[in-house]
Amino acid sequence: MAKRVFSGVQPSGSLTIGNYFGALRNFVRLQDEAECFFCVVNLHALTVPQDPQELYQRTLDVARLFVACGIDPNKATIFVQSHVPAHSEMSWLLECTTYVGELRRMTQYKDKAAKREVVTSGLFTYPVLMAADILLYQTDEVPVGEDQKQHLELARDIAIRVNNRFDEQIFKVPEPYIPPKAAGGRIMNLQNPLEKMSKSAENPKGIITLLDPPDVIRQKIRSAVTDSGREIYYDEENKPAISNLMVIYSLCSGKSLDEIRDEYAGVGYGQFKKDLAELVVETLRPIQARFEELSRPGVIEEVLAQGKKKAEPIAQETLKRFQRKLGLLPLCDS
Repeated sequence: MAKRVFSGVQPSGSLTIGNYFGALRNFVRLQDEAECFFCVVNLHALTVPQDPQELYQRTLDVARLFVACGIDPNKATIFVQSHVPAHSEMSWLLECTTYVGELRRMTQYKDKAAKREVVTSGLFTYPVLMAADILLYQTDEVPVGEDQKQHLELARDIAIRVNNRFDEQIFKVPEPYIPPKAAGGRIMNLQNPLEKMSKSAENPKGIITLLDPPDVIRQKIRSAVTDSGREIYYDEENKPAISNLMVIYSLCSGKSLDEIRDEYAGVGYGQFKKDLAELVVETLRPIQARFEELSRPGVIEEVLAQGKKKAEPIAQETLKRFQRKLGLLPLCDS
């Protein structure tokens, strides 16, 4: 059987070109290599306050972008986390086998908690919900970036602990899927090239979202910070700003960083930024056109309904097996 892959995307902000090149484009490739489950993890978004209407709309928009970016619902299972109650149920069961010390060591929790006046218990325990997401589907591989490796390690530790307790494989122990490294690394913020481009960034000028209109994209790239000098070459340490723009150019065009350097030798930043803006606009044009098609009433809702039908039986089978092992009384149908 083909390996099984699970990955989730939070609807906590507008997806960026960083999300596209770092995750969604890899999802498109993986759907032809594995049995894929791609989930809009809206329960994770609740770890911090959300506007209900915005969360509702962003959940639909992330699902639309999955498809608009090339994920085929006939090849991969696309669904919403809250549509499958087994995620919440499994999370509680796994919390009861997870140690507080393990959660306190999560660096993302410490980083996020330090920025908030009020910290919810959900923010503290959400790595367990992430483990539930993964383990429910007997996942073989999980695409992860650097910031999620620690959470996957926790999921692995929990799976091994449960399997050892019952002396049998209740859960598959998932392995990380490390996608091929993009030229020069990940995409950084346009206003602060030392910070990753994040969909939850406070300054919208620093990110390019997949749904930004062409003129907005042009303005954001035009106002992107640059380094001293006029030379265009890749040097992540000494020229982080222009290096970041070169990475975006490379990912959109398929050209190597050396080819871009040679092409723009002696040209200067102004023309390079202008060309880059048009390249990004053209890269996103088909995605945005497909998104509009998917915005017709009922289209993406039907995709998500079919995804739920495929995901729920698998999740329920794993959940019920674990419940039986724990000694929970099954429901007797009358």
